[in-house]
Amino acid sequence: MTHQNIQQTKDDELLSTGVEGLDNILGGGLTTGRIYLIEGEPGTGKTTTGMQFLVEGARAGESVVYITLAETAAELRGVAESHGWSMDGIHIHEVLPSENLLQPEAQYTMFHPSEVEMGTTTQLILAAIEQRRPTRVVLDSLSELQLLADTPLRYRRQVLALKQFFASRACTVMLLDDRTAAGVDLQVRSIAHGVITLEQSVQEYGAERRRVRVVKYRGRAFRGGMHDYDIRYGGLVVYPRLVAAESRVMARRLQLTSNLPQLDSLLGGGLEEGSSTLIAGPPGTGKSSLASLFVSAAGQRGQQSAMFLFEEAANNLLNRADGLGMDVRAHYNSGLLTIRQIDPAELSPGEFATAVCRAADDGARVVVIDSVNGYLNAMPNERFLTTHLHELLTYLGQRGVVTILIGVQQGMLGGAMSTTVDASYLADNVLMLRYFEHDGEVKQAVSVFKKRGSLHERTIRQFSMSDRGIHVGEALRGFRGILTGVPVYLGKSGASVDDAGIR
Repeated sequence: MTHQNIQQTKDDELLSTGVEGLDNILGGGLTTGRIYLIEGEPGTGKTTTGMQFLVEGARAGESVVYITLAETAAELRGVAESHGWSMDGIHIHEVLPSENLLQPEAQYTMFHPSEVEMGTTTQLILAAIEQRRPTRVVLDSLSELQLLADTPLRYRRQVLALKQFFASRACTVMLLDDRTAAGVDLQVRSIAHGVITLEQSVQEYGAERRRVRVVKYRGRAFRGGMHDYDIRYGGLVVYPRLVAAESRVMARRLQLTSNLPQLDSLLGGGLEEGSSTLIAGPPGTGKSSLASLFVSAAGQRGQQSAMFLFEEAANNLLNRADGLGMDVRAHYNSGLLTIRQIDPAELSPGEFATAVCRAADDGARVVVIDSVNGYLNAMPNERFLTTHLHELLTYLGQRGVVTILIGVQQGMLGGAMSTTVDASYLADNVLMLRYFEHDGEVKQAVSVFKKRGSLHERTIRQFSMSDRGIHVGEALRGFRGILTGVPVYLGKSGASVDDAGIR
């Protein structure tokens, strides 16, 4: 048997959880015939996870059982209906206290409730399994069993007994624990074959941040760390943490031009495939328009592009491109360009990275993120956002995507302007736009401060925009201090300003 066949046999032994991203984190799914602990506080989506697991099994024609010790069958059907799931093939077995317990005569006097109710509950669970012979089981929740067991020893022995019972009947089981009984349950963690933790945190502004982590998975390599997820219509959507090193490739890089000869000359021929470029400058200097120029050029070559807007509305971007004579709208209408407008405070780093990677995997050769400042402000409470972005740029680079980042600098004139990110850490290339004053007018200049892929001009050229498009002029020679915003002309005596190339 070849190595490929051995791997295929191993993969065939895995059951899908019904959550694509969770399967990815788990290395393919759940090993059959084992017990898994799904833990998290109320509201993190444990019931939804269990239901998706059973829906996936019912879809495959398996016998599946949901054993509930807390919620009623009507409540569980309500959860299914809220996600648009069919309950066909899913058997819900209620193991709930009888309403007769509310009567005074039903209260125990000689025996502790755990001595009576624990045995009855266990028998009802075993009977449901013997009757249905399921391959997938969800037990909701362990907190009820823990309270009934009364002592840690009794509880551990009970869970061990259930584990042996389920294993002998080839059941793959999800045990849900809402941590209401005693916080983190190390007893069951040590017994379970795998442990998945769901957690949520409340942000100062915006939606809750939900993250999932695989704490333990015996015998399988899994993707560690925290991974973002959402609960949406249709169930959990998990965004696996991006690890660019997993997709490292080596390939020759070609240059993509802007179709503007003066700009391409300044860039040493164009932007290399797989490179990231930061276009930095004060507000209004034309950063987004310059990025649109590369998108327009890509569309003219028949290449796909994707733009992610944090600040500007998509309609405004298209209208501005129309005013500059670019055919960006035509590429958008033809499907060569996709534009996604990001809603601030409603996004996690994992979700954003997944959306960008999906665009690249679908064929985008140029990706524009407008802007880095908007990205950082959209998730103000997140840590390591720059690291998230660096990993994303590395992933895109390995797929030969030209990534353009827009960075807004603080200040309008002068040499003390700065961006909110470390350009040398994030970008392979840095294209700088600046204002400068001359003859009673505020003009613009463009220069390339850094380029890793090829040699480039060190000149500073005049930059302007009109209804005829973007114009890059000749090098501004004979001047000193253009980057300060107030240049001094040092040309030959008697030379005119027009001789310097400023018009």
